[in-house]
Amino acid sequence: MITVAIIEDEPAVRKEISYLIQEETDTELIGWSDSVRTAVKLIEEKKPDVILMDIQLKDGTAFDLLKKLNVIPQNVIFITAYNHFAIKAIKYGALDYLLKPVDQTELKEALERYRRRSDNNPQWMQQLNMAHSAMHHGDVPESIALTSIHNVRIVAVHDIVYCKGDGPYTFFFLNDGSKELISKPLKYYEELLPAPYFLRTHQSYLVNRKYITGVNRSEYIVLKNKEEIPISSRRKNVILTQLFPEK
Repeated sequence: MITVAIIEDEPAVRKEISYLIQEETDTELIGWSDSVRTAVKLIEEKKPDVILMDIQLKDGTAFDLLKKLNVIPQNVIFITAYNHFAIKAIKYGALDYLLKPVDQTELKEALERYRRRSDNNPQWMQQLNMAHSAMHHGDVPESIALTSIHNVRIVAVHDIVYCKGDGPYTFFFLNDGSKELISKPLKYYEELLPAPYFLRTHQSYLVNRKYITGVNRSEYIVLKNKEEIPISSRRKNVILTQLFPEK
């Protein structure tokens, strides 16, 4: 049986999530809280298997709450309304989250991810710090968490040479010659790695501008390592204008 605690200050949302949890056959709701202050006591006393936690509470944020705990748990699934900055921050840290209103299917999937997850993720604190920093600063962070099938890798944004999309997957090609396969589409990362730092040169490519050395026949981007990345005909004028703005 998976024990669950809800940290949410909106009564209607809390009631709906409680109902969805009760519909699950192997979960038990062991308590709820609507503030940072009372949530600390609940989590440390009950030690729930899973914590469903709203990003923004009436007396602080989820990150404020986590800092107050003696031991920061790795079993948090964040809850958020559609807030552009909050969602981007969570994505930078590759953290698990649910959007309000919480959907039964999405909750099932989140619980299933919890069941499959290893007990110890050595990158967890770094992922939390990355998300927290992104929420407060808003610009492209120094690093991004990439979750592959086997692990989480923290990658410096300036070390990403380019990304190549392949249907529901994205390959990250890094400055050290390595690459990572991530099971998310390129469009997911286009928002996290935006212009002017990265250029979407083609439907399948997102390129870090710092590695671009030139253009070949207006059809290919040339990189420092001599690789050539195609420029789609539809994007050609925009890409060339961005790379070579008129004086």
